[in-house]
Amino acid sequence: MPSPTPLKESKVNSKTIGSIAAAILGVVLLCVFYGSWYTVDETERGVLLRNGALVGVVEPGLSFKMPFIESVRLISTQSQVTSYNDLQAYSKDQQSAELKVSVSWHIAPSDVAKVYTQFKDLEGIRDRMISRQVPTQVENVFGKFNAVAAVQNRVQLVNDISAAIKATITGPVIIDSVQVENIDFSDAYEKAIEARMAAEVQVKTREQQLATEQVQAQIRVTQAQAEADSQVAQAKADALATELRGKAEAEAIKARAQALASNQNLVELTKAERWNGQLPTTMLPNTALPFIDLK
Repeated sequence: MPSPTPLKESKVNSKTIGSIAAAILGVVLLCVFYGSWYTVDETERGVLLRNGALVGVVEPGLSFKMPFIESVRLISTQSQVTSYNDLQAYSKDQQSAELKVSVSWHIAPSDVAKVYTQFKDLEGIRDRMISRQVPTQVENVFGKFNAVAAVQNRVQLVNDISAAIKATITGPVIIDSVQVENIDFSDAYEKAIEARMAAEVQVKTREQQLATEQVQAQIRVTQAQAEADSQVAQAKADALATELRGKAEAEAIKARAQALASNQNLVELTKAERWNGQLPTTMLPNTALPFIDLK
């Protein structure tokens, strides 16, 4: 068979290359087309740039950007938490401490364009606004508290630090809350505090013991007083009873004497009542009558 001519081979190769190029171009155009569609989440906003210039803020949802000349930067509007460890500060009584402070903040959706033009992204606003103010304000506010007061009045300390940070950080960032997670004093100061607390505990314990002893002593005094009062009352009752018995006996004797004096027959009656019917066996000397014992 005759071999193909070079002209025919050239035509075949040209067609093949053209087909491949067309396919590649189609794929590129298809990718560009689909890549021009994008979505913005509800927790963020999109910054639409055209040739590097900001032309608008894109709301959540599906959007389209012009290929090659437009781009989108996403900025989160969710709450962010930035922690600052080992912040150095001195208390009012010159005690050094290291504080761990966390700051919660977010960007208002209406300020997304301002954030981009002034700070470009969240890292920029964090580094240039928040991180420059937090250490300074923590140090200033902590210096107004004594070391003990900073620990005992921790809520007030946190409120004052939060108010100071919010007052100095103004602009497209909103400070939600500030938390002082830890206050770490020097080892020497903490040992001194432990020793003082131990001494205070001992003092309180002794005060409680003394109070208990005083109560017990008061109880004993009360019991003794009650017993004494009881004995006095008993003695008075016994004396009154004796007095009443004496008066009763005296009245009885007096009444009996009056009765005997007014009625001589009563004596004889008493004798008769006491006689048992037997004659006496005892005679008085030189008498003819027997001795009768009226008892």
